[in-house]
Amino acid sequence: MTGKVCVAVSADDAAAVAEAVGPVLSSVDVVEIRLDGMAKPEVEKCCSLLRLPLLFTNRASWEGGHFSGTEQERLAPLLTAVRLQAAYVDLEVRTGRSLREQLLSELRESSTTLILSWHDFEGTPKQDELVDILGRMQEGGADIGKIITTAHDRSDVLRIFALLQRAKELQFPLTAFCMGEIGRISRFAAPYLGSSMTYVAASEDQATAPGQFSAAHFQKLQALFSHVD
Repeated sequence: MTGKVCVAVSADDAAAVAEAVGPVLSSVDVVEIRLDGMAKPEVEKCCSLLRLPLLFTNRASWEGGHFSGTEQERLAPLLTAVRLQAAYVDLEVRTGRSLREQLLSELRESSTTLILSWHDFEGTPKQDELVDILGRMQEGGADIGKIITTAHDRSDVLRIFALLQRAKELQFPLTAFCMGEIGRISRFAAPYLGSSMTYVAASEDQATAPGQFSAAHFQKLQALFSHVD
């Protein structure tokens, strides 16, 4: 498997984040911290409590998240994460250009990797639209793209797999898979097919997106897959 396993967690504060992910840290590569789930973003405290590479997201309500303040307020903790040399920050590609440029300016003096993301909770667009979104991420300065859709049938899953192949041809790192019950297979298969990451939950009852495996379940699937000839 070439892709990384990222455990996504949404909790009230940094201490709760550390408690939630503590039991699974040995089985994952990255911790995604959903700042929009916190009463007050505790970026610095998260960095001090957790030693794995951290990915900070402050997901807007208009993209399935919980943050409903101003866009400048939403950007502020991501800028803090960049200044603290966090491993990754994730910003929606649909974010306004001026805010994206603020983040890109800060990133020039940092080792932080920028993920530009796009989520569709209703379905999976046609292939040409997916490729267009991929191009917008490249043009927008992303180090890694992230395109997550919802699958209603197997053709949706196959389009996402085709998109991973297209990204490989373009030599552009991409995380891509489908949400929903039908999309669960893509969450497991994607990192074997070139996806930069797949996302898991700390436990069955802490999923941050539809169809997400728990870290323990994903690890069991990996063990089974490794024994298949």
